[in-house]
Amino acid sequence: MEQFTYADGRMAIRLFCDAQKTGKQPFRPPRWRRFAARRPPTYSHPMSQARFQTFDDRSDAGAAAPRVATLRAALRAQGLDGFILPRADRHQNEYVPPAEERLAWLTGFTGSAGTALVLPDRALLFVDGRYTLQAREEADTAIFTLEHLVETPPHVWIERNLPAGTKLGYDPWLYTADNAERLAKSCTAAGATLVPIAPDPIDAIWAERPEPPLGPVILHNPRYCGEEAGAKIARVQTEAGTLRADALVMSDPHNVAWLFNIRGSDVAHTPLPLSFAVIGQDGRPALYVDGRKLTNTVRDALEQVADLREPDALAQDLTTLGAQGKSVRFDQATAADALVRIVTEAGGKPARGADPVTLMKAVKNPAEIEGAHTAQRRDGAAVTSFLAWFDREAPGGKLTEIDAVEALESFRRDTGLLKDVSFPTIAGSGPNGAIVHYRVTRKSNRRIQPGELMLIDSGAQYEDGTTDITRTVPVGDSTEEMRAHFTLVLKGHIAIARAIFPDGTSGAQLDSFARQYLWQAGLDFDHGTGHGVGSYLSVHEGPARISKLGTTALKRGMILSNEPGYYKTGAYGIRIENLVLVVEADAIEAAEKPLNTFETLTLAPIDRRLIDPTLMTIGEIAWLDAYHARVAETVAPLVDKQTETWLRDMTRPLL
Repeated sequence: MEQFTYADGRMAIRLFCDAQKTGKQPFRPPRWRRFAARRPPTYSHPMSQARFQTFDDRSDAGAAAPRVATLRAALRAQGLDGFILPRADRHQNEYVPPAEERLAWLTGFTGSAGTALVLPDRALLFVDGRYTLQAREEADTAIFTLEHLVETPPHVWIERNLPAGTKLGYDPWLYTADNAERLAKSCTAAGATLVPIAPDPIDAIWAERPEPPLGPVILHNPRYCGEEAGAKIARVQTEAGTLRADALVMSDPHNVAWLFNIRGSDVAHTPLPLSFAVIGQDGRPALYVDGRKLTNTVRDALEQVADLREPDALAQDLTTLGAQGKSVRFDQATAADALVRIVTEAGGKPARGADPVTLMKAVKNPAEIEGAHTAQRRDGAAVTSFLAWFDREAPGGKLTEIDAVEALESFRRDTGLLKDVSFPTIAGSGPNGAIVHYRVTRKSNRRIQPGELMLIDSGAQYEDGTTDITRTVPVGDSTEEMRAHFTLVLKGHIAIARAIFPDGTSGAQLDSFARQYLWQAGLDFDHGTGHGVGSYLSVHEGPARISKLGTTALKRGMILSNEPGYYKTGAYGIRIENLVLVVEADAIEAAEKPLNTFETLTLAPIDRRLIDPTLMTIGEIAWLDAYHARVAETVAPLVDKQTETWLRDMTRPLL
């Protein structure tokens, strides 16, 4: 029993007690298939309650008016006319601790990307296409005018509309230096002034602001790291020399976690310890982390490779480097403007560019790749078991979206190895499926009805890998239009999966592969086709992505998502997502460059009932049949007989 413990510890104890009573042997991890063969939970099963996600409505739009009024009064007291507030923390994290949810507190909007601009006579909320519908639901549109974050970003709006003479405040800890410079130029063009503020004015008026997190730091299992921290540090120090930097400041905690082989729990769904690091060309690096997060064992291990410092010491250490005239390189994507200002004002030589660790981390080593394969097999069995269960239960009209989310999490917990979900599950039925980043709450929860489509986008955090998968399934019968649109999305998905491309190809060059069939029908989707995925880290990892903006070359060993979609507002949403690994392509005799392709990692059936074979080519059908044959071969031995029967039917050849 000591080798097998559930995330909350209770299931393992229950299994042990049951074994004591019945005389049966307790469950052992190598034989987890036996556990998968248990009777699957029903939607009302007590063990199907979600433990890693909640359904509370976090939006507080009704409080926006008095909070905006209080902010305006605070700004006037400081001689300011306005304030610009991004959804960010000091590390530019996607998921932030509750204490950093300033944008949600002020506006009611709970999405992961957005910016508020508050002026004396108006307030604006900028969100991108993923969150347009969500922002309308969550924010008080009587207070906030919605603007498109991409089509009319804040700096463009400011240049065009900000009144001359305006003094616009910003928190330099929440903006990178590049973004702060862009805002300053826009203000200057408008005849206004951008003014840094410390401390953040939101913190001063947020009476019940939560305390900063103190999640314990843990050592990541060497079996899954594939490389010791000392070897990684040596590689980074070599890069520092190549970049002619006396010191590299690591402001991305994902990179810090990867470099020092540590994980944590300071933010939801990503095992991060919030931290900074400074790496020189030689000597010992400095790791800035709250000492209260460290056990003696962890402290001893880290002190073998780094000097441990409290986070408050970072500013003083940067001041010292600046006073010595050192060249200090900052991560262009995550370093706060405040950090760059410290070195500049001390007389140092700040430089900005990509953190070399970001690319190192993105290219997975053999141990990380093997972990990904293992995690995907495990996760594929859990997701397949859920899909079979859902197909039996949903047509009865009794399930709700929350029931589906709870059941899916339960199937993953049944593996005994789930650490967390990798993001809150998106389970949108009918019109809710058209909300790209929909998160069900008790307020929005709806009963799943026959004749609808159900879009389920979910992922898991296992110690050996991070997963992300989307499946769209019919509840009962589907319409001809639904099947046609699903097939167009599938054709784009297959085009990415089958792509062969030379070394140096970027995600932007591949993005149109996924859109071409939708474009031919006059359709499109307003999000990227794919994002990078970490190894027991962030489910959204840079620098590579398959997107119109994806300029980083795809390298062998990178893991990305392949997730085209289509969304009909007020009706349904469609998305098909697998994770793929960049690998060497089969040799082509006349090839003039090294060629790459994708290996699909995710293992779960794509619902054949939504496919119109007449819209597919022979090659596309062959790919789908081969994929389904691999899914059946790999997953069938890991699920119960009832699920296996369902799986065999769902993965039979299309024609």
